[in-house]
Amino acid sequence: MPLPPLTAKGVVIGAEAKDWRAAVRVAGEALAETGSATPRYAEEMIRMIEEHGPYVVIAPGLALAHARPGPEVLKDGLAVVTLRTPVPFGHPHNDPVTVVLGLAAVRADTHLPSIAAIANIFNDPGAIAALVGASSVEQVLDIMGVDG
Repeated sequence: MPLPPLTAKGVVIGAEAKDWRAAVRVAGEALAETGSATPRYAEEMIRMIEEHGPYVVIAPGLALAHARPGPEVLKDGLAVVTLRTPVPFGHPHNDPVTVVLGLAAVRADTHLPSIAAIANIFNDPGAIAALVGASSVEQVLDIMGVDG
């Protein structure tokens, strides 16, 4: 399974977020900007974290925000947000977070393969630091393995 679609519209560099909810909203706004989700999807991602805890913080400094497929998801998509100031999500080992990925999946059967494709990128221990250090959308797309 290839990476979910990621375009320049889905990349936000150096976002300001006062807390994890604001950070997830930035990712949700980016997904809406790409046409992958409605603006309401951000609130669904936040609700999932409130309900299930900070399970989305999958590596030190990295959160993969997502919610179940539903009417808020218009098409598969991915957003990458780097934060100017890291924010805690409440994870005991992987806080604070500086990179928030937003994932929108139309169908449940593509959800897990999408997560696996994303995880492959982060098998490279330098990927998170590279994203944090990226100063352009093109750099982010390159790190994520997307042709800009």
